[in-house]
Amino acid sequence: MQKTCFKCRRVLPLTDFYEHPRMADGHLNKCRECARADTMQNRRKRVDYYRDYDRMRAQRPERAARRQQRARRQRDEQSQKYKARTAAGNALRDGRLRREPCYFCGATTDIEMHHPDYDQPLRVYWLCRRCHRKVDGMTKLGVGGDS
Repeated sequence: MQKTCFKCRRVLPLTDFYEHPRMADGHLNKCRECARADTMQNRRKRVDYYRDYDRMRAQRPERAARRQQRARRQRDEQSQKYKARTAAGNALRDGRLRREPCYFCGATTDIEMHHPDYDQPLRVYWLCRRCHRKVDGMTKLGVGGDS
């Protein structure tokens, strides 16, 4: 079955529309793509409101508890990674490691540690957030890297 999006006027399969119990056919009248675009535009327009809203939402007890459970589970499942991060963080705090500009682009803001090998916790590359995401993405795809 197909449906026409009232925003973009495209005829799409029902799977491209969010379910909505109050609609006659059980699906929203705008496609997922248009709904996402509207949501992003609204969040950009009201950035201060949503920043406060997200902050308050993150402080709710059930969300804090889920975050703690997730961190605990991750720490147990990836203990080597946790130990390497802890050792590097302690070395940074104690002055044995020094924060440097991004290894790739030379940026000096939003600098993060990257561990190419968790067996060597103090061997880190300093990367800006953007370059770090690219390196992690390539590693997940199996392109280079040994982490």
